[in-house]
Amino acid sequence: MSHLTPPVGPSDHMRGHADAPVTLVEYGDFECPYCGEFYPELKVVERAMGSLLRVVFRNFPLTEAHPHAAHAAAFAEAAGAQGLFWQAHDILYEHQDALDDESLIAYGRVIGLDRAHVVAALEGSHAEKIRQDFVDGLHRGVNGTPCLFINGQRYDGPRDAQSLAEVIERVARAYA
Repeated sequence: MSHLTPPVGPSDHMRGHADAPVTLVEYGDFECPYCGEFYPELKVVERAMGSLLRVVFRNFPLTEAHPHAAHAAAFAEAAGAQGLFWQAHDILYEHQDALDDESLIAYGRVIGLDRAHVVAALEGSHAEKIRQDFVDGLHRGVNGTPCLFINGQRYDGPRDAQSLAEVIERVARAYA
């Protein structure tokens, strides 16, 4: 198992309680079909686990396989800069079949993003943050998406909601 470093910090996108006993970090690609399949499973787990779970997302766009992944990540980062990362995250996964620039700009309007920030992101204003997430992932052995870490340990088990909830409950009990 690979151990997660750097640890979760202020530059990460987090959802859930900061003092949750379990932190799940996902290295994801907004255009990846496997990430798209995992997205609703994770939503179920988040609802079921409540205050036991904090979720963190880090960008790992696989641009050779997914031509829109980099711009989707840039859009999400632009949203994050305006406090709307999770709204962008969700809309991207819910509309994974339409991630071209025109669609991203339209999604920006839907979630209340400033158009200029979206355009600047598509031109590279958040490229360093995305690159840093990607490089950190490479150093941790991430070689595909979604790649999960639970309390710092890589998790390669089943990704269905029930299996993941069982693992999270077990880890939470161990940290209680």
